[in-house]
Amino acid sequence: MKLYKTENGIILEKEDVFYRLHETDWDIAVNRDNLYEWLQVQTEQLIPIVFTDDLPMPEILAPIGSQEVWASGVTYFKSRTARMEESEKAGGGSFYDRVYEAERPELFFKSTAWRVVGNHGTVRIRRDSTWDVPEPELTLFASSSGTLVGYTIGNDMSSRSIEGENPLYLPQAKSYTGSAALGPCLYVPEFALTDDTVIDLSIVRDGEEVFNGEVTLAQMKRKPEELLHYLFLEMSFPHGAYLMTGTGIVPSSDFTLQKNDTVHITIEPIGTLTNVVG
Repeated sequence: MKLYKTENGIILEKEDVFYRLHETDWDIAVNRDNLYEWLQVQTEQLIPIVFTDDLPMPEILAPIGSQEVWASGVTYFKSRTARMEESEKAGGGSFYDRVYEAERPELFFKSTAWRVVGNHGTVRIRRDSTWDVPEPELTLFASSSGTLVGYTIGNDMSSRSIEGENPLYLPQAKSYTGSAALGPCLYVPEFALTDDTVIDLSIVRDGEEVFNGEVTLAQMKRKPEELLHYLFLEMSFPHGAYLMTGTGIVPSSDFTLQKNDTVHITIEPIGTLTNVVG
């Protein structure tokens, strides 16, 4: 099932049938350890909605209320290698190798809710960066108890030139206005996504695809439960939290985003998150 946050409330989709939830507060609606079961009951009690030209689907917003967005680093071998390469001149390459092999994962704060961009929104590259990439990431949603109840797609915009100067510059490379996108929905399945789930990244410039790559969840070294365990170990999230799980798709060092590029990230069965670079 899929939940869409809209300007007129919350829309639930199940098997191409839509329902409008009576609960309009996103934070209350999604913060349930039994979210799938609760939504199943809603489909049995609510009257389906048929969207038409006269009754169009409301504008879809980023699927977030008051939640914070956190992120994980160096969870794929390819990410580990790329981080080592970009920071080699600064002497920080070995840190990423150590993180990849360590028991404790790298977790960092990514964004407040009000800074998050939704589907078809505009993401940004920093004015003081010369090497910028999108990082397509499966993003977990956990309730306030730390229970994994859903997924969305995340675009972790990153300034590789800044992070490569010094690992201590990570917050500036990762957290700035327009650096985080989520969408198009919150996907709430009965069972967890499987390792053969594919993440696909496509970047289009002037109508032509200039980059394409894909990776499966099987290539993640750290599993979702492990990452959430460390996130919730000494942190409380009264409305739940989003956690980006890292990227395994890294464009080559001669590629950088440009303004007006279009970034498409697809993870089925969640959907596609599309953003334009501003």
